[in-house]
Amino acid sequence: MARPEKLAVVEEIKERLGRVQCAVFTDYRGLDVAEVTELRKQLREAGVEYKVLKNTLAIRAVKETGLEGVIPLLSGPTAIAFGYSDPVAPAKVISEFAKGHQDLEVKGGILDGKVLDVAGVKALADLPSREVLLAQVARGMQAPMAGLVYVLSGTIRNVVYAVDAVRKQKEESA
Repeated sequence: MARPEKLAVVEEIKERLGRVQCAVFTDYRGLDVAEVTELRKQLREAGVEYKVLKNTLAIRAVKETGLEGVIPLLSGPTAIAFGYSDPVAPAKVISEFAKGHQDLEVKGGILDGKVLDVAGVKALADLPSREVLLAQVARGMQAPMAGLVYVLSGTIRNVVYAVDAVRKQKEESA
């Protein structure tokens, strides 16, 4: 590859790393073409790019973006899953795929500019989806209001029972 082409690749990697929310670094040795194609398909459906990168160019790009903590992950065959919209998607898809394919090894990752180890990527993959988290927050916000409505309705119900008891008592005495 000629020097201008290498510089273009480095710039492309820097641009991707600059806008990524989450990236997962993998070692894909041992996977055949069909398995890698299936992984790419699953990642694409989740809105994630999966690129095999030349380590020397990736290291140069990483140094220029200030993510030097990623350099140890760039040894041996390396492919990176870039997630731009959903920070959990790359980790989730790769972890799920790795359960059925022992040859896919997760090396680590990046989440919002912070370097993650393998355990961090696994913890990220175990998080519920964004929709589930939003539903849990909404349920947590709704619970106190529902309790207040229940308590207030109980008080009003007691007043109605008391008025009804007074009415029955007056009917009986009359």
